[in-house]
Amino acid sequence: MNTSTISHSNAASTVRWVVAIAAISLIFDGYDLVVFGTIVSTLLSDPSQLGQLDEATAGLLGSYALLGVMVGALATGAIGDYIGRRKTMITGIIWFSVGMGLTALAADTLWFGILRFATGMGVGALVATAGAVVAEFAPKHRRNYYNAIVYSGVPAGGVLASLLAMVLSEAIGWRGLFLIGALPLLFLLPMAWSKLPESPQWLLSRGRVDEAREQAARTGVQLDVPGEAEAGQVKAERAGFAALATKRYALPTALLGMMSFAGLLLTYGLNTWMPEIMQQAGYGKSHSLLFLLVLNLAAVFGGCWPRWPPTASAPSKLWR
Repeated sequence: MNTSTISHSNAASTVRWVVAIAAISLIFDGYDLVVFGTIVSTLLSDPSQLGQLDEATAGLLGSYALLGVMVGALATGAIGDYIGRRKTMITGIIWFSVGMGLTALAADTLWFGILRFATGMGVGALVATAGAVVAEFAPKHRRNYYNAIVYSGVPAGGVLASLLAMVLSEAIGWRGLFLIGALPLLFLLPMAWSKLPESPQWLLSRGRVDEAREQAARTGVQLDVPGEAEAGQVKAERAGFAALATKRYALPTALLGMMSFAGLLLTYGLNTWMPEIMQQAGYGKSHSLLFLLVLNLAAVFGGCWPRWPPTASAPSKLWR
């Protein structure tokens, strides 16, 4: 087997593991963000769960996780550029999994809200990092395709939350549904620890040229390494999150941010309140959750369908 074949094989394996880990991470992120919508009716109708709740308080509890996502994403975007993608992903998996497990033990609305905010920070860390990790390992002509797959994990997690709530809510209650969100500690964390490599491009952007070369050779990622005269300048260049504040990217960043704000306001507003709205409209609990299921299932298809197949000539060779 020649060097070129080995390199292609390494690249194929690396991309598959990176995409799988990132996609599963975002599936559980989506589960975390949507599962509250599946239980809000129970919390409103049963004061023995967290105390007496009205719609306004329930809305605040639902928003705390999203505020945590915003804080976590903004903080991680900057921190991740310094500590590396791998450490950020692993920390995010641990953070939100532990947060979900602790939220299942919350005794009142105060601790429930605090833990939802903290969990949201871990979710935001993964949302902000997953796309960067995939972009740095995927071939250039497949980056959009792989990003579509990975970020479709968020609505896929909503589908999972809706299905499990329909099937298991009577048996395990809302606390059991939240404990399911802690399962990544058991299988996703070991997977990420053993199979998720550090990004050669990130190492290069930090001026660690020798390490970048070694990692690129190990993972099969193509890397344009600068010459000796340029190596000293690599570290000084603005890269990653800091580059978004430059004149070149400031306007596109602002416009994309406003678009995301409007889209997420609609998406998570519906994910939080649709089951309760449909119950008030006269639908039963299972049928109300079915609306939530269809909403997120359509989002999965909407995210993936325009990107399929990845190329007309070789739709089965997904890693190239």
